Amino acid sequence: IVITPANEDFDMDEAVERVGCVFGISAYNRAAVCDKDMEKIIATACEYLKPFLQGVSTFKVEAKRSDKKFALKSPEICRDVGGALLSAFPHLSVDVHNPQTVVTVEIRDTDAYIRAGQLRGAGGMPVSSSGRAAVMISGGIDSPVAAYLMARRGLELNAIHFASPPYTSPRAELK
Repeated sequence: IVITPANEDFDMDEAVERVGCVFGISAYNRAAVCDKDMEKIIATACEYLKPFLQGVSTFKVEAKRSDKKFALKSPEICRDVGGALLSAFPHLSVDVHNPQTVVTVEIRDTDAYIRAGQLRGAGGMPVSSSGRAAVMISGGIDSPVAAYLMARRGLELNAIHFASPPYTSPRAELK
Protein backbone atom coordinates (compact mmCIF):
# COMPACT_ATOMS: atom_id res chain seq x y z
CA ILE A 1 0.00 0.00 0.00
CA VAL A 2 1.37 3.39 -0.92
CA ILE A 3 0.09 6.42 0.95
CA THR A 4 0.79 9.76 -0.72
CA PRO A 5 0.10 13.19 0.81
CA ALA A 6 -2.92 15.10 -0.49
CA ASN A 7 -1.03 18.42 -0.52
CA GLU A 8 2.34 20.02 0.29
CA ASP A 9 1.52 21.12 3.85
CA PHE A 10 0.63 17.57 4.90
CA ASP A 11 2.26 16.50 8.21
CA MET A 12 4.08 13.28 7.27
CA ASP A 13 5.37 12.71 10.81
CA GLU A 14 1.83 12.63 12.16
CA ALA A 15 0.73 10.35 9.31
CA VAL A 16 3.56 7.91 10.06
CA GLU A 17 2.58 7.91 13.74
CA ARG A 18 -1.08 7.25 12.90
CA VAL A 19 -0.31 4.45 10.43
CA GLY A 20 1.57 2.68 13.21
CA CYS A 21 -1.66 2.52 15.24
CA VAL A 22 -3.83 0.95 12.53
CA PHE A 23 -4.73 -2.68 13.18
CA GLY A 24 -3.86 -4.99 10.30
CA ILE A 25 -0.54 -3.25 9.52
CA SER A 26 2.34 -5.28 10.89
CA ALA A 27 5.22 -3.24 9.43
CA TYR A 28 5.65 -0.09 7.37
CA ASN A 29 8.28 2.33 6.05
CA ARG A 30 8.67 5.89 4.96
CA ALA A 31 10.14 6.00 1.48
CA ALA A 32 11.66 8.44 -0.96
CA VAL A 33 10.12 8.46 -4.43
CA CYS A 34 12.06 9.24 -7.59
CA ASP A 35 12.04 8.56 -11.32
CA LYS A 36 13.06 5.14 -12.61
CA ASP A 37 16.53 6.26 -13.67
CA MET A 38 19.60 4.72 -11.99
CA GLU A 39 21.40 8.07 -11.62
CA LYS A 40 18.36 9.56 -9.88
CA ILE A 41 17.87 6.42 -7.78
CA ILE A 42 21.49 6.53 -6.59
CA ALA A 43 21.38 10.28 -5.87
CA THR A 44 18.09 9.94 -3.98
CA ALA A 45 19.36 6.93 -2.01
CA CYS A 46 22.55 8.72 -0.94
CA GLU A 47 20.61 11.79 0.19
CA TYR A 48 17.53 10.14 1.73
CA LEU A 49 19.35 7.36 3.59
CA LYS A 50 21.81 9.62 5.47
CA PRO A 51 19.91 9.47 8.79
CA PHE A 52 19.46 5.70 8.51
CA LEU A 53 23.12 4.98 7.76
CA GLN A 54 24.90 7.40 10.13
CA GLY A 55 24.75 5.24 13.27
CA VAL A 56 25.25 1.80 11.71
CA SER A 57 28.29 -0.04 10.43
CA THR A 58 26.75 -2.75 8.22
CA PHE A 59 24.01 -2.78 5.60
CA LYS A 60 22.70 -4.65 2.63
CA VAL A 61 20.64 -3.62 -0.38
CA GLU A 62 17.60 -5.55 -1.56
CA ALA A 63 15.87 -4.78 -4.84
CA LYS A 64 12.30 -5.54 -5.81
CA ARG A 65 11.50 -5.08 -9.46
CA SER A 66 7.76 -5.13 -10.20
CA ASP A 67 8.46 -3.48 -13.54
CA LYS A 68 10.26 -6.23 -15.45
CA LYS A 69 10.88 -3.82 -18.34
CA PHE A 70 13.38 -1.87 -16.20
CA ALA A 71 16.83 -2.07 -17.81
CA LEU A 72 18.67 -3.59 -14.82
CA LYS A 73 17.87 -6.79 -12.98
CA SER A 74 17.64 -6.90 -9.17
CA PRO A 75 21.26 -8.04 -8.51
CA GLU A 76 22.56 -5.23 -10.73
CA ILE A 77 20.43 -2.65 -8.90
CA CYS A 78 21.76 -3.94 -5.56
CA ARG A 79 25.34 -3.78 -6.82
CA ASP A 80 25.06 -0.23 -8.18
CA VAL A 81 23.19 1.25 -5.22
CA GLY A 82 25.36 -0.62 -2.70
CA GLY A 83 28.54 0.61 -4.40
CA ALA A 84 27.30 4.19 -4.37
CA LEU A 85 26.39 3.96 -0.68
CA LEU A 86 29.81 2.49 0.15
CA SER A 87 31.46 5.42 -1.65
CA ALA A 88 29.21 8.01 0.03
CA PHE A 89 29.52 6.48 3.52
CA PRO A 90 33.06 5.09 3.96
CA HIS A 91 32.37 3.88 7.51
CA LEU A 92 29.94 1.24 6.15
CA SER A 93 30.57 -2.33 5.15
CA VAL A 94 28.28 -4.85 3.51
CA ASP A 95 26.92 -7.78 5.52
CA VAL A 96 24.34 -9.77 3.56
CA HIS A 97 23.67 -12.26 6.36
CA ASN A 98 23.23 -10.04 9.43
CA PRO A 99 23.02 -6.35 8.45
CA GLN A 100 22.13 -3.61 10.91
CA THR A 101 20.11 -1.86 8.19
CA VAL A 102 18.40 -3.23 5.11
CA VAL A 103 18.02 -0.75 2.26
CA THR A 104 15.26 -1.60 -0.20
CA VAL A 105 14.97 -0.23 -3.73
CA GLU A 106 11.61 -1.03 -5.26
CA ILE A 107 11.01 -0.45 -8.96
CA ARG A 108 7.31 -0.08 -9.66
CA ASP A 109 5.35 0.79 -12.82
CA THR A 110 5.65 4.56 -12.52
CA ASP A 111 8.34 5.34 -9.92
CA ALA A 112 11.19 3.98 -7.82
CA TYR A 113 10.91 3.80 -4.01
CA ILE A 114 13.92 3.85 -1.68
CA ARG A 115 13.42 2.91 1.95
CA ALA A 116 15.16 1.68 5.10
CA GLY A 117 14.40 1.41 8.78
CA GLN A 118 11.26 -0.69 8.88
CA LEU A 119 8.82 0.38 11.61
CA ARG A 120 6.60 -1.98 13.56
CA GLY A 121 2.86 -1.54 13.15
CA ALA A 122 0.03 -2.43 15.51
CA GLY A 123 -0.37 -5.87 13.89
CA GLY A 124 -3.51 -7.88 14.29
CA MET A 125 -6.27 -8.08 11.71
CA PRO A 126 -7.90 -5.24 9.73
CA VAL A 127 -10.92 -3.54 11.27
CA SER A 128 -14.23 -5.28 10.47
CA SER A 129 -12.55 -8.44 9.18
CA SER A 130 -14.09 -10.39 12.09
CA GLY A 131 -17.46 -8.68 12.25
CA ARG A 132 -18.94 -6.29 14.78
CA ALA A 133 -19.35 -6.35 18.56
CA ALA A 134 -20.39 -4.19 21.47
CA VAL A 135 -18.09 -3.74 24.43
CA MET A 136 -19.12 -2.47 27.84
CA ILE A 137 -16.63 0.13 29.10
CA SER A 138 -16.52 0.50 32.88
CA GLY A 139 -14.29 2.71 34.99
CA GLY A 140 -11.64 0.00 35.43
CA ILE A 141 -8.71 -1.16 33.34
CA ASP A 142 -10.09 -4.59 32.34
CA SER A 143 -12.71 -3.40 29.86
CA PRO A 144 -10.43 -1.09 27.80
CA VAL A 145 -7.79 -3.83 27.63
CA ALA A 146 -10.43 -6.33 26.50
CA ALA A 147 -11.67 -3.82 23.90
CA TYR A 148 -8.14 -3.31 22.59
CA LEU A 149 -7.59 -7.06 22.27
CA MET A 150 -10.94 -7.51 20.48
CA ALA A 151 -10.16 -4.64 18.07
CA ARG A 152 -6.76 -6.17 17.38
CA ARG A 153 -8.54 -9.36 16.30
CA GLY A 154 -10.47 -7.41 13.67
CA LEU A 155 -13.76 -6.64 15.41
CA GLU A 156 -15.43 -3.34 14.72
CA LEU A 157 -16.43 -2.16 18.19
CA ASN A 158 -19.25 -0.06 19.55
CA ALA A 159 -18.32 1.05 23.06
CA ILE A 160 -21.10 1.29 25.63
CA HIS A 161 -20.89 2.89 29.06
CA PHE A 162 -23.66 3.41 31.48
CA ALA A 163 -23.61 5.19 34.80
CA SER A 164 -25.85 4.20 37.69
CA PRO A 165 -25.67 6.93 40.29
CA PRO A 166 -25.65 6.76 43.28
CA TYR A 167 -24.11 3.29 43.00
CA THR A 168 -21.23 4.56 40.86
CA SER A 169 -19.25 7.69 41.45
CA PRO A 170 -18.91 10.59 38.96
CA ARG A 171 -15.24 9.56 38.68
CA ALA A 172 -16.20 6.28 36.99
CA GLU A 173 -18.01 8.25 34.27
CA LEU A 174 -15.00 10.52 33.76
CA LYS A 175 -12.73 7.50 33.24
